Amino acid sequence: MFSQFISYPILYQALVAIILLFLWNRTKVQRIVSIIGSLGFVVLSISLFLQVWYKGTLTLQMGNWDAPFGISLVADTLSSSLVMITSFVGLAVTVYSSSTIISSRVKFGYFAILHFMIMGLCGAFLTGDIFNLYVWFEVIIISSFILLTIGGEIAQIEGAVKYFTLNMLASIIFLTAIALLYGLTGTLNMAQLALIIPTIENESLVNVVALIFFVSFGIKSGVFPLYFWLPASYHTPPAAVSALFGGILTKVGVYVIIRVFTLIFPISRLNLDIIIVVAVLTIISGALGAIVQKDLIKVFSYFIICHIGFMIAGISMGTELALVGAVFYMFHDIIVKSNLFLLGGVVQKITGTSELKKTGGLLKHYPKLSLLFAIPLFSLVGIPPLSGFWPKLALIQATYVTSNYWLLGAILFGSFVTLVIIAKVWNQVFAKDAPLEPQLKEFKYFSSFTGSQKSALLIPIVFLSLLSLYIGLGAEHLQILATRIAGELMNIEGYCNAVLRTGIKP
Repeated sequence: MFSQFISYPILYQALVAIILLFLWNRTKVQRIVSIIGSLGFVVLSISLFLQVWYKGTLTLQMGNWDAPFGISLVADTLSSSLVMITSFVGLAVTVYSSSTIISSRVKFGYFAILHFMIMGLCGAFLTGDIFNLYVWFEVIIISSFILLTIGGEIAQIEGAVKYFTLNMLASIIFLTAIALLYGLTGTLNMAQLALIIPTIENESLVNVVALIFFVSFGIKSGVFPLYFWLPASYHTPPAAVSALFGGILTKVGVYVIIRVFTLIFPISRLNLDIIIVVAVLTIISGALGAIVQKDLIKVFSYFIICHIGFMIAGISMGTELALVGAVFYMFHDIIVKSNLFLLGGVVQKITGTSELKKTGGLLKHYPKLSLLFAIPLFSLVGIPPLSGFWPKLALIQATYVTSNYWLLGAILFGSFVTLVIIAKVWNQVFAKDAPLEPQLKEFKYFSSFTGSQKSALLIPIVFLSLLSLYIGLGAEHLQILATRIAGELMNIEGYCNAVLRTGIKP
């Protein structure tokens, strides 16, 4: 009975999307249905998480075909946590979209495609079959490409071409790696792969296949040197879409790297020091890229790259403490990055621009709003006791224990640059006087919004800010969660036995 629960998040999002397709021209109804659907999904995802938390890993064999012959769905603590966090971000994005997405874009299926994309995210998190993972990746890419291009503006099309080209390249590399893996093992079930890979004597060939997987997922995550598509595209769509992309989409690649390089190709068994080098260069290149940006949204885009490097650093060390830091940081980053892009959208509504030199005056004219905005901004920096501090501390401890001083230096450098840039953003957007004061002609954009429209803009930011505060102030709860996840990732017997229903230990 409980195993059937795993498929509900996927089926639920598909149902909501289909209902929205039948409401094609009824834009107001679509907005309401999407919000109600997102609220229901939050309840459903929390229920799934609680089932996994109290009962352990849940599995479902599609069509009653026993693993490894059929497609398996697997909900462990990591995947169910990510489904739950996705539901939180999805709710914030749908509420925000109800105020900011114009009717013409809604008529082109914006809300339906949004829910199809969330369906793809759930499928990617819950699948236990690596080819099925590729299928869900394609669902995500198609949905995200449509969301990126709805509106047809020149900047959107230009960004979408770069986005689609690089992601299709990543998909081709991913499919090639799957073919090689199947040729080596004769199976695509992740649990079965975890048992077979250690028995292959040709370690060099296994390393090559592992690196091909890493290149594919690295492109999707935005790691060095294949990250340039990300800042070139994430600033072009509406803020609600950028929030979903910046918060969740890049973390799918990180999730798969964590899953594959703990379950199928454990870092501790492989000679893949290149991943450490990639992590260092990703942190440094993202930080340096953020320094030179003059646009608020592009600053946030480069921060995605920099902080993806933090997570890759945790994965590359291959220890339980490092994984605790990487998982904890991923949870924090999803919430904060989503919130920052929503925040950027509000700044654009107030000032009419996202160029730093043309903004200003928010602290003077919107003091309460500015204090609200300070939460995600300084959580990103990691000022104690806010949410970014605790996972960063775990990562620093892990680098010291493993003597990875290059990683330690990169993390400290990335943290320092983040602090400097956020201080610059605060000064430019909030502290300094607005241009053309006292006329403030740009401020009319936000003033023209109705009370309900302003609420739809601000409630999601309040919601995500409260979640961020909970992560920081209730860090012991997240630490327990991340520690349990890291323990499950490092000890894969439970996952394999849950899927294959055997007592075999790899």
